Amino acid sequence: MKASYEKLVSWVENIKELNQSSAASLLILKDNKVVLEHYSGTHSNNNASLITESSRFNVASARKSYLGLCVAYAIHDGKINDIDNYASRYFDDLNPEILGETTIRHLVTHTHGIDENANGELIREFKPGESWAYRGINIKLITHLINNLYGKPFTELLREKVFVPMGFHKTWWETEDRDDLVSVIIDPEQGGEDTTGSTDNGMESNLFVSTQEFARWGSLFLNKGQFNNKQIVPKEVIELAIEIHTPNGIDKELPRNGFFWFVNDLPREMSELGDRVPAGSYQILGVTGPTLLVIPKYDVVIAKMYNKRYNYGNENYLYYLKEFSNIAADTFQ
Repeated sequence: MKASYEKLVSWVENIKELNQSSAASLLILKDNKVVLEHYSGTHSNNNASLITESSRFNVASARKSYLGLCVAYAIHDGKINDIDNYASRYFDDLNPEILGETTIRHLVTHTHGIDENANGELIREFKPGESWAYRGINIKLITHLINNLYGKPFTELLREKVFVPMGFHKTWWETEDRDDLVSVIIDPEQGGEDTTGSTDNGMESNLFVSTQEFARWGSLFLNKGQFNNKQIVPKEVIELAIEIHTPNGIDKELPRNGFFWFVNDLPREMSELGDRVPAGSYQILGVTGPTLLVIPKYDVVIAKMYNKRYNYGNENYLYYLKEFSNIAADTFQ
């Protein structure tokens, strides 16, 4: 291993132990070539299989980047004619007073201000575009929207347009446990849990991805839709997905988002990207520990995986997220 990568690997292993994850992996692409591939631990904490390149992790909220690409496709295909269309135009079964002036832009940048109460009813936390809050309701709404616009689950749209052309065989929303699926550790004193879902329409958090294909997903965006010298996804679709769409006027310390991707423009207190990460970089992550970081300035994609629910650090979790991205950026300065 090159000395320049040792700090990243040590960091990944240290957090694995501190957070009591049973598994970790790290893969780095530089100039579209694998320069580091690291696997450690087991599929669960009860004498399970060793983690290998075939192991598939539940990437939790990182799945939003896959949904976000479908939003970009819907705009490119004319199924959504403007990101600033009111959401009420597409959800006539929801309370129009709660939706108010919420737009598609608000839904994909976490600035919609909507949540659900215990009864599943929509409630409003703040006016659309006024602030930023990470909630799950926008994912439900956008999933339903894309599925309705295309007349099929967005997962099938991705299979046709991206997964098959790129030869992905280890990226899918799983409904039954399999030998290559990594369990999720919720209580370190107990065995890992099966987190497969009951449906394949993309609504549930049951997307399992190998570390290699997670990195290749990132490289698709880095290369503006090209893979193996073929244009798999139109360049315009990729650019839409990773462009900052956060409304102007929200607090300067709040994150900036593309279509769910966290996009770096300048240091912001509440961003998950560190202050040494170059502008134009973007990242997606999940509660089980996966991180996909793309740094175009250095032509780098970094995929990191864990299998422990909740990122390490509790209320200081942003510090550790930023620390990882800063170390990654320092590695390639």
